[in-house]
Amino acid sequence: IFEEQFPAGQITVALLKSWHRRWLGNIYEWAGQERTVNISKGGFMFAPSTQLPKLIHEFDAKYLARYTPCTNMSEEQIIEAIAVTHVELILIHPFREGNGRLSRLLADVMAVQGGHRPLDYQSWEQNKAEYISAIHAGMSMDYGPMCYWVGTALRRD
Repeated sequence: IFEEQFPAGQITVALLKSWHRRWLGNIYEWAGQERTVNISKGGFMFAPSTQLPKLIHEFDAKYLARYTPCTNMSEEQIIEAIAVTHVELILIHPFREGNGRLSRLLADVMAVQGGHRPLDYQSWEQNKAEYISAIHAGMSMDYGPMCYWVGTALRRD
């Protein structure tokens, strides 16, 4: 995805759509396009497809514009930035497939922009129920649980 240049500046929804298209375009003709169907996972309904244009615009303006690029941030600021954008992108779930992987790619890019290595997601996989609970906590704008998981993944050693 980063053949031309690593994204050092602000990340936008247009850039995320481009990554999604480049990554999954050989598999899905709709890669990089907002989903037009409602989807759920494990009994949890993601944002309705009719709300996606509004939610994606808000995600771009409210979260990506605020939290990227992750330069000149303290470790705690980077953790918060990654946690908030990760939760919000997962809750919106703009694509039919690949949302989790794309949100982890975004988290990795943000970490690298801030001078860190990509995150180690092993703790998320080993504690899947707690990770999902952290996503659900974000529905009420409680990002503390996800900050914990991002911090764990960022500070691995």
